[in-house]
Amino acid sequence: MKMTECAFVEGMVRLCSDGWQQGWHERNGGNVTYRLTAEETEEARHCLTRLPGEWVKLGIAVENLAGEWFLATGSGKFFRNVPLNPEDCLCLVELNETGDSYRLRWGLCNGGKPTSELAPHMINHSVRKAATGGACRVMYHAHPAHIVALTFLEELTDKAISRALWQSETEAPMVFPGGVGVVGCMVPGSIDLAWASSEKMKEYDSVVWAHHGLFASGPDYDTAFGLMHTVEKAAQVRVLVTGAGGAKQLITDEEIRAIAEGCGVQIREEFLQ
Repeated sequence: MKMTECAFVEGMVRLCSDGWQQGWHERNGGNVTYRLTAEETEEARHCLTRLPGEWVKLGIAVENLAGEWFLATGSGKFFRNVPLNPEDCLCLVELNETGDSYRLRWGLCNGGKPTSELAPHMINHSVRKAATGGACRVMYHAHPAHIVALTFLEELTDKAISRALWQSETEAPMVFPGGVGVVGCMVPGSIDLAWASSEKMKEYDSVVWAHHGLFASGPDYDTAFGLMHTVEKAAQVRVLVTGAGGAKQLITDEEIRAIAEGCGVQIREEFLQ
């Protein structure tokens, strides 16, 4: 069996292809990482065809991820090329026993490194693993245009952005009733952005990066992609309505409560009036 035939690799390829087709990944923009299960790690071991790479320092230590394996996009790789050559665009990395270094186990067959934001991803994997009892496995970053546009129109607070999204599309309070976190404009790929995001990820499944994009998480590819898609769709509606002269009515707070109650989810009440 080839590594590219493993379901966890096929899922990554599909997510990258879908994200590219949505227009969320200009040039080499965006990245994604997936934390393998114990069973998937054993499956991957049987597909290895080369010796492991040298250990490389992460620059951080994530003790609750020690020894785990991750599938990741490569630095400088274009999402549009992932389906064409996943072995060149993706890589499998293993963390050491202290969680402060990684080594390459598969992928990047033509050379290269894991995503330049590997350390930020690991910080947020660590936080979401703790917050979800180990359920969260995917970290997905993209540049959807409408959620970026929304950060120029709304106050940059968790409440303002979350409420604007809930008011704009009925799926929003169903899919992310806890709202979204928001961080201000920061240097892309910086460790400061990573730490700021991780503070938000203690409470939220997704974080809006002002004037930049969205960072979404989930237990599997479909959930993480679906969260990204729903946030972006609600933002698109808000931006379209604003550009058409503004809303004559919005989804009211009572209607948001009713939607959440009808779906059996708990809305973040402090974000409503």
